Amino acid sequence: MSQEPDLNQRLEILKAAKNVAVVGVSDKPDRPSYGVVQWLMANTPYKLFFVNPVITELFGQPVYKSLVDIPEKIDLVDVFRNPRDIPPVMDAAIEIGAKAFWMQLGISEADAVEKGRAAGLDVVQDACIKIEYQHLLK
Repeated sequence: MSQEPDLNQRLEILKAAKNVAVVGVSDKPDRPSYGVVQWLMANTPYKLFFVNPVITELFGQPVYKSLVDIPEKIDLVDVFRNPRDIPPVMDAAIEIGAKAFWMQLGISEADAVEKGRAAGLDVVQDACIKIEYQHLLK
């Protein structure tokens, strides 16, 4: 298994990203994805795109059913999903040509990590993008 990106590599991933897709975003304020998205919107320059097949709008923005439905190029895919749901999300990230794939705290999936890295994606697992951004860029 290849090595997890170190802090400098994570910093570069966060600095390079412009368009970020958040997969598994929730419209429920008590969910971690809701708070992370709110924080990212208020504190980063990222253009955010939301993915969840069961909601259509969040914070006044459209929510897409899948990564392949997003009409713009995505640099970083940030995932809030159960580990068993990661492989098809990784397949979609590879299909759309994303540069990086980020699995939130508590989420890892070894086969998807290897597949993503083999396809040339930078892959981070079990880390919160908000916490990392605050630590590395604020």
